Amino acid sequence: MKVDLLKLVEYGGCSAKIPAKQLEEILKFLPLPSDPNILVDIDTHDDAGVYRISDELALVLTTDFFPPVCSDPYEFGQIAAANSISDVYAMGGDPVLALNIVMFPAKGLPLEAYAEMLKGGFDKATEAGVRIIGGHTIDDTPPKYGLAVVGFVHPEKIMTNAGARPGDKLILTKPLGTGVIMAAQRMGIADQSDIEEAKRQMKLLNKTGAEVMKRHGIKGATDITGFGLAGHLLKMARASKVSINISMKKVPLIGKTYSLVDDGCIPGASFRNLEYCENDTSFSPDLDYNLKMIAFDAQTSGGLLMSVPADRLMLLFLICTAGLSSFGL
Repeated sequence: MKVDLLKLVEYGGCSAKIPAKQLEEILKFLPLPSDPNILVDIDTHDDAGVYRISDELALVLTTDFFPPVCSDPYEFGQIAAANSISDVYAMGGDPVLALNIVMFPAKGLPLEAYAEMLKGGFDKATEAGVRIIGGHTIDDTPPKYGLAVVGFVHPEKIMTNAGARPGDKLILTKPLGTGVIMAAQRMGIADQSDIEEAKRQMKLLNKTGAEVMKRHGIKGATDITGFGLAGHLLKMARASKVSINISMKKVPLIGKTYSLVDDGCIPGASFRNLEYCENDTSFSPDLDYNLKMIAFDAQTSGGLLMSVPADRLMLLFLICTAGLSSFGL
């Protein structure tokens, strides 16, 4: 039986996140624990929590899951796993262990689809060197999948969204447009080549970018997911107490992302992200409206965003030779 998971959802992938503005209101009611070994908590809305075990070892802990972002269960499992593991990479950690988080309808979908989804997650985790050692499943519609991931990091080598410094340059390791293109797929107006490229980017692990960051001692980083490039930049600017300037003309895009937005394919998550950011963001008078909305496009399993000292020219060289995209602040 052929299954098309996209027919079961209105919002898939990271676009299904609670709006950032609403989430911040909710988190105000969550007390912060007091423990000197907690090195990173929710205070700066970073990608993962970090807990010190010893002077040389800390745990990176994160969880992420969402409804389907593509039609095929196996590919959905791959994308969801890559997205979950990415948070550990963004903190400078090495992902090690994971637990499955699964919501799947006991009736209405064949169990083969469930098995394919789990196999996709297992294969992607294996590619990352992560061992899935358990999990939890509940009966729910539409299906949702992700991982709770544990990684290791040295306490003095943690990367956070509070690590950006004045004069730094930004490097982005994946192009934007996954939200737009997958929305266009549901509307039946996306080119198949763009759909395949968007899925390839979402399945791509952020492992190479993380290794480059660790090799060069980068301190400021995050990954770009449901709040869009602009939303995650705002969180980095607030956490680091800096102002960040970007030129959207320099930001790489997937395929026909721009023309799709020009035709009116702007996902609802883009407007929610814009609402969250607009009071703290200045827009150039000549900023192209389409590029503005692409800056707020919710990305699923997006790239790493590194804040790099301007004198690290060798790092820029390595990024280019590794086949990663880059743009300057």
